[in-house]
Amino acid sequence: MGMMNLNLLKLRIVELLEKHNKITTVAEILELKQPTVTFHMKNMERDFGVKLFDTRMGKIILTDAGYALHHYAVKIGALAAEAQRAVTEFDALRSGSLRIGASYVPATYLLPEVLHRFSKEYPGIHVSLSVKTAPVIRDMLEKHSIDLGIISSESFISPELQTETICEDDLVLIFSPDHILAADPEPTAEQIASSSFVLHGTESSTRRLTEKWLESNRRRLPSYLEFDSLEAIKQAIILGEHVSFVSRMAVEAEVKQGLLQMRSIPGKQFKRHIYMVTNKNRHRSALLSKFTEHFITCLKPVQQ
Repeated sequence: MGMMNLNLLKLRIVELLEKHNKITTVAEILELKQPTVTFHMKNMERDFGVKLFDTRMGKIILTDAGYALHHYAVKIGALAAEAQRAVTEFDALRSGSLRIGASYVPATYLLPEVLHRFSKEYPGIHVSLSVKTAPVIRDMLEKHSIDLGIISSESFISPELQTETICEDDLVLIFSPDHILAADPEPTAEQIASSSFVLHGTESSTRRLTEKWLESNRRRLPSYLEFDSLEAIKQAIILGEHVSFVSRMAVEAEVKQGLLQMRSIPGKQFKRHIYMVTNKNRHRSALLSKFTEHFITCLKPVQQ
């Protein structure tokens, strides 16, 4: 038998007959006419010179030889599907585009390095990043205006969105080495709340967590400044008068340089994580899978 006669369609017919035992069902699934299916069956038997199919009680049953062929039909079918995926994905990974939305902390402290490495590996892909608050990113995902969201937020449940936790993003208390609290290894809630505070803008999730902390400690700030820029907050704290709660990730560099000190916040901690978020109803493209895989691999060292 010429090997070329054994095409994927014939193998698929063997696979489906083993599963459904009816020519009518197989014809429907493959969108063929019944005589076409029968024609292919007879052809295979003629080419192999072996009986592959038996009819019993109106059902098609594979013979032993039919089962031997079925074993390979399944393998070849799976490989063919994989081949097709690999080829189409190869194209997407050469020249696709990826729209990412991220909230401020991951956009500033996690993504630059990840994107830098990713674009070196896949130079043909156009990546765009928009930096917005977590609620806005979630909204953009629901409206399909971005492919992927990376946000720092408290846990949430959404029927539309799928989330994957990347790492913790805990808040820390920061002040300058010249601040009075620098002498104290464990400042109390009272000491912290009576310090001159710099709060984040009202849109920020850090602001919400700071307010929750104040409430749970029954504290009110005597006075505070409010900045909606994290960099501005850090600069103000470095000047020495003020304190603030910020994401640990956001101040690691300044703490290393000795410009700031950080302490854990006493009392009940409100957990916040970095989440990778996608829309459940969207086909997860090769490109998106590659990027998420890449992102998680890049972050492994961060978490240790």
